[in-house]
Amino acid sequence: MALPQTVPFIGWAWDDLIFLVLAGLMLGGGLMVVLGRDIIRSGLFMVLSFAALAGIYVLLGAPLVAAAQVLIYIGAISVLILFAIMLTQSKAGPSNLVFHHQSWAGALAAVGLAVIIIVVVIYTDWPGAATGVVASATTLIANLLFTDYVLAFEVVSVLLLAAVIGGVFLAKREDSPDPGARAVDEPTLGRLPAPRDES
Repeated sequence: MALPQTVPFIGWAWDDLIFLVLAGLMLGGGLMVVLGRDIIRSGLFMVLSFAALAGIYVLLGAPLVAAAQVLIYIGAISVLILFAIMLTQSKAGPSNLVFHHQSWAGALAAVGLAVIIIVVVIYTDWPGAATGVVASATTLIANLLFTDYVLAFEVVSVLLLAAVIGGVFLAKREDSPDPGARAVDEPTLGRLPAPRDES
């Protein structure tokens, strides 16, 4: 049984309804990333926001961009951030962190950015609506990615590798004021500790 062209009782097209649902998930996930109290849950909401954006790319007729969104942002960057959070999160931090007292600066920046976006949306001469979904040629995009834009592709891969190495270094770092300092009770290799003077 085929679905009707419009949603029953609403009269909207299915594409419009799916876009609104995905946009709501993306914006809601982004808000929960900022407003969430638990940093692990904030990372999971970031994954939800990225997944909704991938769905919007599919609606726009760009499956290759959606696949890159899932593989890179969800499969690599989000998982890397979650692992870095879980490996480096410490419960011994100070109770009054410096960024807890800078909410007013973040609010001013958010208001300024919202004003700029509203002005750009109002005063931009937007082109007419497309008649349908424009499908992108996957072969053409792949050829451009591995010929003209291969340097940018390799730079992104090196950046991800550096992030992985940094996360491993932070996870294996010793909890001491000086990471290069040796513990007091740790004996030197190849040399026995000096005997104590009992006199």
